[in-house]
Amino acid sequence: MLRTLGVVQACFGSRQARAGAARKLGGKSVLEWVVRRATDCQQLDGVVVLTNDDPENAFVKNLVPLDVPVYVARQADPLGRFAAILKEYPTRAAVRIHAQTPFVDPELIDRLVVTARAHPNCDYVGYQLRDGRPAILAPVGLCAEWVRTTALWQADQEARLAQDRQEVTRYLYTHPEKFHICLIPAPPQIDRDDIRLSVALEEDWELTITIYEALGPERLEWHKIATLLDHQPAIRKRMAALNQVEMQT
Repeated sequence: MLRTLGVVQACFGSRQARAGAARKLGGKSVLEWVVRRATDCQQLDGVVVLTNDDPENAFVKNLVPLDVPVYVARQADPLGRFAAILKEYPTRAAVRIHAQTPFVDPELIDRLVVTARAHPNCDYVGYQLRDGRPAILAPVGLCAEWVRTTALWQADQEARLAQDRQEVTRYLYTHPEKFHICLIPAPPQIDRDDIRLSVALEEDWELTITIYEALGPERLEWHKIATLLDHQPAIRKRMAALNQVEMQT
């Protein structure tokens, strides 16, 4: 049994999301970028890509490197699919990584795992924004989440609300009376309303290319991205506007 498995969640529900995953960044698809960022982590014992059996998502297998397995889940909702993959690949814990986050940072992922091992009672470990919310709820696009397998299975058995079924870890972090929640303060350099590094909208892609071209493929650590953006007020202003638009939709 593995100690910690990295799971890249690649179940795309729209044509726009599928097109975004397939777009090329430095010769690699966005999905391949995310997978490779995950395999660069020092604290993960393996990485697998999770998709569903929607024929529209069959393309996922063609974008994933051959050395990384792809699991096709048949469950109806994201929580059920995530519970299923943890049965197919026995592991004590998993790190959940969104496929639309090309700059997800290996250092920040490893910090989750190290924190979880230092606090063996934790069922969920994530980053926390200054307003108290889990960072996974913001479009920062650099963070992931750690979850204990048995806790995720419990959530799958108990969660009934549609929102809890659609957002894989929501049932855990909204029920601290049932689960031990550990939240790490997000680095202040990225805990800002004018930082947006996930790729959900067309303009996100344009900003992603701008960052990639400015730093190059070997200098995409979170702190270097934060430093770059700190000197680019026009980009941050546009990111802040996009965050506001997303919050209102």
